Amino acid sequence: MKKILVTGSSGLIGSEVVVYFDGLGWDVHGIDNNMRADFFGPGGDTRWNQRRLEATCQNFSHHELDIRDRAGVIYAIEQLQPDLVVHAAAQPSHDLAASRPYDDFDVNAVGTLNLLEAVRLKAPEAVFAHLSTNKVYGDAPNELPLTELETRWEYARPEDYNGVREDMRIDQSKHSIFGASKVAGDVMVQEYGRYFGMKTCALRGGCLTGPNHSGVELHGFLSYLVKVNVSGGLYKIFGYKGKQVRDNIHSYDVARFIEAFYHAPRSGEVYNLGGGRGNSVSILEAFAFAEQLSGRKMQYEYMDKNREGDHICYISDLSKMKAHYPEWDITKTLPIIFEEIYRAWVERLEATGG
Repeated sequence: MKKILVTGSSGLIGSEVVVYFDGLGWDVHGIDNNMRADFFGPGGDTRWNQRRLEATCQNFSHHELDIRDRAGVIYAIEQLQPDLVVHAAAQPSHDLAASRPYDDFDVNAVGTLNLLEAVRLKAPEAVFAHLSTNKVYGDAPNELPLTELETRWEYARPEDYNGVREDMRIDQSKHSIFGASKVAGDVMVQEYGRYFGMKTCALRGGCLTGPNHSGVELHGFLSYLVKVNVSGGLYKIFGYKGKQVRDNIHSYDVARFIEAFYHAPRSGEVYNLGGGRGNSVSILEAFAFAEQLSGRKMQYEYMDKNREGDHICYISDLSKMKAHYPEWDITKTLPIIFEEIYRAWVERLEATGG
């Protein structure tokens, strides 16, 4: 039986990977210490997801471990001897990183190094897939010429239509503290592949989403937006007229790509992992989706100041992924994603009386 170790296993991507590989008959081990609750408070708590996995998965084992615990990480890798490591644990918010830079860097950069070195020392043949972020590009994508449409910002040049490619520079731009810590982890993942010959990839995620996201204001764009609509709350738009664009990829399609990479791994590779042109949406357009599903008008206020280092229009060019792994493609369209998130929030809020 193949064995997989997933960090951040109670989070959005981690839990999806757990369920996916459990369904394939793998021996699945998850590392999580619910740090998200510490970062974001009760709204970010993921224990519910841990309990769901323990109750529904056939071959899942939870391990309470902080990836900053270097000795603990080495011991876990040595004991488990995984065939595949999926590193999805992270401090994911650039707003929060500015107020807690030590915690942010220790989790995102040092935690990634701890895992890489543990794998190199104790399980060097394992495939290592790292969930990086498009924030490694900083605000360099904002230098692409844009045009303003009625509901969104759009790329002005035909050559940019498919979105941002992996050759976009990652330095000499404003990243946010979060983006800088993720750059450190991203480059180390590449280096362990290139220098040591390990089978590694950094997946530079756009908006990773799905029904099992514990979305909060500081992180989890679509999940939080739908939650606010369903619960009748007030949504804050931060700058760019609410026309900022993100491409959204369902966590299921992320898990599918990780499986494809496992079967044909490369060393030190990077991929822009997003929903692509077809799954792109602006905040204003997302309001319309949510309103159509719930029948409830979105309540919002506009803040003229945008978030530091935020992207105006970001769409992931998926050409490289599809060229390297032609059997992979997006299967969950934007309407399906909205429907699943909406149903999940209705059920969760009803269950908690929210």
